[in-house]
Amino acid sequence: MYKQTLYKILDNHIKPKVLKRLNRYSKWEYGYNKEHDVVVISKTGQVGEIYEIQNLKIALPKETNVHKFEKDKWEKTEYPKALNRIKTVFDWKEYPEDFKEKWFEYIDEEFKRREEGFWFYNKGKATYLTGTHYMYLQWSKIDVGPPDFREANRLFFIFWEACKADVRCYGMCYLKNRRSGFSFMASGEIVNLASISSDSRYGILSKTGPDAKKMFTDKVVPISVNYPFFFKPIQDGMDRPKTELAYRVPASKFTRRKIELGTESTELQGLDTTIDWKNTGDNSYDGEKLKLLVHDESGKWEKPNNILNNWRVTKTTLRLGSKIIGKCMMGSTSNALDKGGRNFKKLYDDSDVTKRNRNGQTSSGLYSLFIPMEWNYEGYIDSYGIPVFDTPTTEVTGPQGGFIDIGVVEYWENEVEGLKNDQDGLNEFYRQFPRTTKHAFRDESKSSLFNLTKIYQQIDFNEDSNNKAIISKGNFLWENGIKDSRVIFAPNTQGRFLITWIPESHMQNRYIEKNGVKYPGNEHMGAFGCDPYDISGTVDKRGSNGSLHGLTKFSMENAPPDHFFLEYIARPQTAEIFFEDVLMACVFYGMPILAENNKPRLLYHFKRRGYRGFAMNRPDKFWVKLSVTEKEIGGIPNSSEDIKQAHAAAIESYIETKVGFNGDGYGDVYFQRTLEDWASFDINNRTTHDASISSGLALMACNKNRYAPVSRRKREAVDLGIKKYDNKGIVSKIIK
Repeated sequence: MYKQTLYKILDNHIKPKVLKRLNRYSKWEYGYNKEHDVVVISKTGQVGEIYEIQNLKIALPKETNVHKFEKDKWEKTEYPKALNRIKTVFDWKEYPEDFKEKWFEYIDEEFKRREEGFWFYNKGKATYLTGTHYMYLQWSKIDVGPPDFREANRLFFIFWEACKADVRCYGMCYLKNRRSGFSFMASGEIVNLASISSDSRYGILSKTGPDAKKMFTDKVVPISVNYPFFFKPIQDGMDRPKTELAYRVPASKFTRRKIELGTESTELQGLDTTIDWKNTGDNSYDGEKLKLLVHDESGKWEKPNNILNNWRVTKTTLRLGSKIIGKCMMGSTSNALDKGGRNFKKLYDDSDVTKRNRNGQTSSGLYSLFIPMEWNYEGYIDSYGIPVFDTPTTEVTGPQGGFIDIGVVEYWENEVEGLKNDQDGLNEFYRQFPRTTKHAFRDESKSSLFNLTKIYQQIDFNEDSNNKAIISKGNFLWENGIKDSRVIFAPNTQGRFLITWIPESHMQNRYIEKNGVKYPGNEHMGAFGCDPYDISGTVDKRGSNGSLHGLTKFSMENAPPDHFFLEYIARPQTAEIFFEDVLMACVFYGMPILAENNKPRLLYHFKRRGYRGFAMNRPDKFWVKLSVTEKEIGGIPNSSEDIKQAHAAAIESYIETKVGFNGDGYGDVYFQRTLEDWASFDINNRTTHDASISSGLALMACNKNRYAPVSRRKREAVDLGIKKYDNKGIVSKIIK
């Protein structure tokens, strides 16, 4: 049974006494509540359940006035025929007062729902819609008519409301699947906000200018046109404009009081608000001030356009000094990494709400949201808007009728199975319909330096076989805390080391001591590769990780051959902790280490502690050719082009023979971070690929003989005093 959920309800996050007291006096204010670390989206002054969606804590309004539809599920309320004939507020003014009096309560209620949201029973459960979501369901017209209620969209709008309420936030970065309805939801929101705002600007961007225009003409304008008269400002220009929707002529945010005052002697205030679109480019909307920027298809910006550059510019249009005055609603599936996906991935990763600066903002300023495809896949949502995850055992119908006879998870797995022999097709399917963020950012096999087909085969195999059962997590420690004694491995769910194999007890902590220097006792079994760092963690926590990989050789010992048995990718609080971690791993396994020496503190640490014998020298040079520093501490430089090529070739060869499906079965590389790093490896930009560096060095260390230099002795001719003759012709002649 499918058990994943998009949210959890936090019980007692706010002390019950505090919650009851503040609710009694309606003291909860809309926005971020620092004391309780929660974003309040309630506009009633009262708070009910606390949702946590993608690590963001959101306080919903207190349940009240729950509406019950006849069928116990969402139903669009029919617009009264008497009002349907009224197209503008000016038409309304012509009607007699007794007619108007009949409809004031109805209009007031619609304004209240727009502002505070709406409660209704869905399958017997009280369910909350934000005001924006209510406007989308009740008053927005999309290509298939009125939108369906979907639980996934309800959570999307709750998260979006929190983004609007949070003063620290510039908006959302939404990673989605195809046909999730984002473009229509964003179009509904831009019309909803623009039609109640004065002197404001609203903008639309997409992967190309024509795409932005199409969204404007096919989605935004029809939604605006179909608003009821009491929500619709009078617009300037054509009924269905192509470039700009302008609410410029007299109109205002209507309320009952406004409508009552709307007599001939009362002049209505104009909104002076516009919605438009721009061509795609880094400087789109530069210099303008926006209340809302809709950023559609952000993961598909291809060169020369760059979503990162554009966001750096457009971000300034949403603030005035340090104050955020506008929001961005960004959503997209992802292209392949070299077709705009990499930039979007960085933007998404930089929007993690758990990683904030001292101003409380994420690196991008946005909040990331990912909804897996199974939550919002058309055709696999029942009449109550709930996803049909598992294949039904009883009759289940969809929103438009018709039976759903297979679960969306089974359907997805069948599609994946059918694409197993078409890796690029499979990767495209993953990107379009992702169940994880890793699926969403799958790359094309032809764009990778290494065999991406095999790498992804291994990744998928690991996920299917639950490789967590194979991997142990923990730390290495000196026994009884006594350094340079015996190293032990201590399992710890929060540990920095991932391991899949430990040598037998008699093979642990083996070393040979010569002249006070310790040498590894298990060099014949394997070796380590390491990409170190020298400086302890910075204030902003930037900097690459330290990376260590352990690899076995073929040996007569009881050890899996050619197997990556250890992965360490971490940046502890101090560099010294990292140095000691690496040292203890080498001592425990009794294996040497080949480390990059451009950051030499790790190797000096080994030497000072008496373990210089564990530090391998570069295998591509004779001892006499090593530099003074290389003789002193060992290691290998990262600047040599020959080394770079040899390093990449070592990984390439290993992937071809040991990773993915190889006829008899799958490889045994169980470290997903390493596989993913190989998948995105760029030989011209190696600094961000710590795992690739250390794993490649481990391969070079275990196969050092392949890189050994060839002795080139100069050969000189020796005269033995023997004459040579040319025997052509009748008489032989001496060759001089």
